[in-house]
Amino acid sequence: MLMFYRLMYNLLIHIFSPVLLALLYWPKKGKPGFGRRWPEHLGWAAATKSKRPVWLHAVSVGEVVAATPLIKALKAEYPDLPILVTTTTRTGADQAARLGELVEHRYAPLDFPWAVGLFLHRIRPQALLIMETELWPNWLAGCGRRKLPVMVLNARLSARSAARYRRFHGVFRLLSKNIRHIACQYQDDADRFASLGVPQHCLSTTGSIKFDIDYDHTIREQGSMLRAQLGRARPVWIAASTHEGEDEQLLEAHRHLLWHLPDALLMLVPRHPQRFAQVASLVQNQGLTLSRRTQAEPLENVQVYLGDTMGELPVMLAAADLAFVGGSLIARGGHNLLEPAALGKPVLSGPSTFNFSDITRELRQAGGAKIVTDSNMLAQQLIQLFEHEDQRQTMGDAALTVVKANQGALMRTLSAIRTQLPL
Repeated sequence: MLMFYRLMYNLLIHIFSPVLLALLYWPKKGKPGFGRRWPEHLGWAAATKSKRPVWLHAVSVGEVVAATPLIKALKAEYPDLPILVTTTTRTGADQAARLGELVEHRYAPLDFPWAVGLFLHRIRPQALLIMETELWPNWLAGCGRRKLPVMVLNARLSARSAARYRRFHGVFRLLSKNIRHIACQYQDDADRFASLGVPQHCLSTTGSIKFDIDYDHTIREQGSMLRAQLGRARPVWIAASTHEGEDEQLLEAHRHLLWHLPDALLMLVPRHPQRFAQVASLVQNQGLTLSRRTQAEPLENVQVYLGDTMGELPVMLAAADLAFVGGSLIARGGHNLLEPAALGKPVLSGPSTFNFSDITRELRQAGGAKIVTDSNMLAQQLIQLFEHEDQRQTMGDAALTVVKANQGALMRTLSAIRTQLPL
């Protein structure tokens, strides 16, 4: 029966391969391309500098950010351990590049059996670590044939996904039979995996390593310096990781805020660098005064400060009084609310938060985050919080408490890796 499922799966992915490739490569406004590295998706990955690396897969930006503390901890414990990070997306690749010499990066092979086989032949990894339940049948089968241990880290399994796997139990057996260990974020996740037949000795509950954010004093000092440039007395809020379709709503909310607090400043940080110029034009076309981080311009009367650099979001978060996290006023599922929360900032988000639903729920229940449905509601929340410093402080403290209360997953995950893998 498993052979039947595998044959059907491989037949279907080849039939629909034109659609899959079009979704991946079709040019789209604001979507970065892959350049000359696109053959890596078909398994044509250059051999790594070191032999037998640990292969860590993190599909995109959020997973790379979550994996970064783990990568640093692994390198601290095993300095000579080569680590290869794969991502599917270009933005994930850009995030991995910030790790410098700690890792090498390749694009992950698509789940065609021949592409996976070619990738494994060229890279020759010693183990596969998968961030967050990114399970592909041919990846797992290829590792199984080569007797490569596979671990899933920071794993989630929603009730809906568990129900789907239960209906097609053969598909889940096809996926799970080559997985050595699954380190789950929550006990509910472990229970769902167990209900699908995963043995208890193959499961552990480690918590989410996304909570193990530790901004050092340098970030806070740089944030303080930036705030001095922006003006310590004025109200400053940040809209982080914004997308097309919500910048207009954010600027509308800021205009409303300016009617009440004329010296307020919005730090606007688009998610993708390809949109920096577009967003700058949008701000100016709406009649708001603009300064860009890459340009040394006077800041006294500026209404919008455009964060048009990469890798400096934590500094700008540290400089703000409160934060709105983007990708949430449109149906993108939101971005990581823990980044401002770890700096003790009150967090606002739109209603689309399915990428971080558990984190959002915890922050809301603790009083560290609030959901706004549109620009009017956002403006009302901004006015309320800026006019009541005590409320801002209470929200920020609550957000930071949630982060600290959930930390420790990194060490538990490291312990699971030590136990399961002969590194």
